[in-house]
Amino acid sequence: MFKKLKDKKGFTLVELIVVLVILAILAALLVPALTGYIDKANQEKAIAECRSVVVAAQTTASEYYGLSKVFDDTPNGKAYTKNALAQIKTLSEANDKWVYKITVDNDGNGVPKGTVTKVEFWDGTACVTYTKTSNEAGTYSEVSTKNSLGTGFTTNANSTLNDKTGSET
Repeated sequence: MFKKLKDKKGFTLVELIVVLVILAILAALLVPALTGYIDKANQEKAIAECRSVVVAAQTTASEYYGLSKVFDDTPNGKAYTKNALAQIKTLSEANDKWVYKITVDNDGNGVPKGTVTKVEFWDGTACVTYTKTSNEAGTYSEVSTKNSLGTGFTTNANSTLNDKTGSET
């Protein structure tokens, strides 16, 4: 009779519980490590999205400069701004949660005329600022989870283009 029980193949309840405890310990060790990678990936995503807005803004600014249009053109400034923002949204493939504030230098002080000198970007979860102060490549700020654009900037409809002095156009 004892021989028949020993001949049965399978795992005992204790062996199964030991394996489950080992798996739980490994999972507990991996979860914090993986959340760090997820946070870093989200930060890189925000920078990449900001970069796409910067490239779209610079493309639009260069086009307007080439056509002798400026964003702060007094008689037609509002129409130019509306068209430019629509073009930037299309080129950057922006969704409706993105908000950005773009500053273009039309004076040519330190950078060529028509250069995007600052972009403040908010994607709904992270804020990134791009700045360019010379002919060198621009820099991106650390990713922040706080919206530095203020409470008024919550939708893409509030995205703005500014001239160098910072006045809205």
